[in-house]
Amino acid sequence: MTKKMWMVRAGEDAYLVDDFKKKNYVAIGWNELGDISNIKKRENIKEFVEQKYDYSKKSQVSTTAGQISRFLMDIKKGDYVISYDPTNRVYLVGKIESNYEHNPKLSDYHHLRKVTWLGEVSRDKLSTSTRNTLGAILTIFEINDNAAKEIIGILEGKGPVKDEISEELDEKNLKEDMVSRAHELIKDKIIGLDWEDMEKLVAGILRAMEYKTLITERGSDRGRDIEASPDGMMLEEPRILVEVKHHTGQMGRKEIGSFQNLIRGRKGIYVSTGGFSKEAKYEAERSTDQLTLIDADRLVKLIIQNYDNFDVDTKLLVPLSKIYWPT
Repeated sequence: MTKKMWMVRAGEDAYLVDDFKKKNYVAIGWNELGDISNIKKRENIKEFVEQKYDYSKKSQVSTTAGQISRFLMDIKKGDYVISYDPTNRVYLVGKIESNYEHNPKLSDYHHLRKVTWLGEVSRDKLSTSTRNTLGAILTIFEINDNAAKEIIGILEGKGPVKDEISEELDEKNLKEDMVSRAHELIKDKIIGLDWEDMEKLVAGILRAMEYKTLITERGSDRGRDIEASPDGMMLEEPRILVEVKHHTGQMGRKEIGSFQNLIRGRKGIYVSTGGFSKEAKYEAERSTDQLTLIDADRLVKLIIQNYDNFDVDTKLLVPLSKIYWPT
């Protein structure tokens, strides 16, 4: 398609969708910014957002500035625009008729563009791949050409497009993609912890697995950071010694060998968020003691497997939400 197509969502739970339709506009919030029609550079939008909003993370500033930039600079007169009405399961489809306008009187959202609505497309008529494409959570995003052509085709009466892949397969791929992204986001969270909180996290995982734990005082551990056993006195078997290395790069054969000398006759867990060299893994595999190596990826898996049993303090270190997926 020569013209671009954009999704502009109608606020939380699409509460403005009827207003969009009745008054022929689309709009975005961030009203505190006031009139931004004189801003000509993207970097200025970012600076403006930083001044107006007290975001705790730089990523929030970048995401907000990116959304505003798209609405102000990327969307053009003549482009197609859609907005979703979840109650009726239809997409409003229209054309952008104006440049950016600041109008506090027309809508709850003050940054807007006038639209001529061309009609509606039922979500049920769209192919699985297009429905999944339209599921992005951003307020504003560009819709790819294939999905845009399909939407316009249905609007013009050409009928639904036959799915090239089964709905079951497409949903499976989408789920796998989301699981993979979630894994990486959780890993980002744990990598961002300081060394003290990392030790608390590992101890919390062990407690969720019904062990009692003791975090040794810094400087007195002689190569161990956590002790764990079924009883609080660290007398009952299995007695486990845990070494935690965080932000220190890959562990090698030397570090694993030193830890082996410490755990003689007991069980050991070596946690390294920087991973392990091939030689370190070989050293652990040939150990006569029970020694488990845990890198950042395996740590994420342990968090997911045991999260429901985490105590409050441990959950606060890595706050997660459960997502339900249709089967």
